[in-house]
Amino acid sequence: MAKYPETEPQGGLPNKDYQDPPPAPLFDTAELGQWSFYRALIAEFIATLLFLYVTILTVIGYKSQTDPAHNGTDCDGVGLLGIAWAFGGMIFVLVYCTAGISGGHINPAVTFGLFLARKVSLIRAILYMVAQCLGAICGVGLVKAFQKSYYNRYKGGANMLNDGYSKGTGLGAEIIGTFVLVYTVFSATDPKRSARDSHVPVLAPLPIGFAVFMVHLATIPITGTGINPARSFGAAVIYNNEKAWDDQWIFWVGPFIGAAIAAIYHQFVLRAQAAKALGSFRSSSNL
Repeated sequence: MAKYPETEPQGGLPNKDYQDPPPAPLFDTAELGQWSFYRALIAEFIATLLFLYVTILTVIGYKSQTDPAHNGTDCDGVGLLGIAWAFGGMIFVLVYCTAGISGGHINPAVTFGLFLARKVSLIRAILYMVAQCLGAICGVGLVKAFQKSYYNRYKGGANMLNDGYSKGTGLGAEIIGTFVLVYTVFSATDPKRSARDSHVPVLAPLPIGFAVFMVHLATIPITGTGINPARSFGAAVIYNNEKAWDDQWIFWVGPFIGAAIAAIYHQFVLRAQAAKALGSFRSSSNL
């Protein structure tokens, strides 16, 4: 495996062939006066609306096609593989469309992880999450408005813990699944990767979409796959079922824990930000 040497021409600090963006301020009230900020909120709202609309329709359509009452069988419809492709494919498309406007989060857990890594301010993180949840509610609301009978019959595509699995198992599945997603987000958007692996072009939305696809394949049988609190919340609000609300905490606690672990692992283990900061401080002190 190729190694990339680093030189130390000044004060023992290594030359870098990439540029890390400065940490986002914790409170950046100046954002509230910028049109680009509100444009980003609109992009997150619309992207999450479209995400829920397409994916929930796919879930309901699959259940309708396999319903024995309609002479359906398990071999009919898109199958679990098709559902996983719908979620992963929509994330790929929407991240590609909105990355240059809002960063293409479309997920409160992703926003939370990026906030912990100081990629976005607290104000932006909170308002992104609000926009995402509202978009999810509207997206599922459109599905119910267009196909109300099917929506109610097939449980509205809401995330719920499936029979035979404990809450601990469901929580663990959400933690690990979200870790995979958020870790992929950090890796695919890492400026260090862009510089040092420039000979290997990486279209960031592609691995992110594939991560969503793979996690769905693994966890649909357990929780229906949340890994996105807005997706789970929007479906629960419109479906408004007691079981969906009883399990709702799993789809918030699990993704937020998974996102936090991914942020810590990438920033402070793989990127060793804490060690770099300490080394820079010591070098400056010795000058």
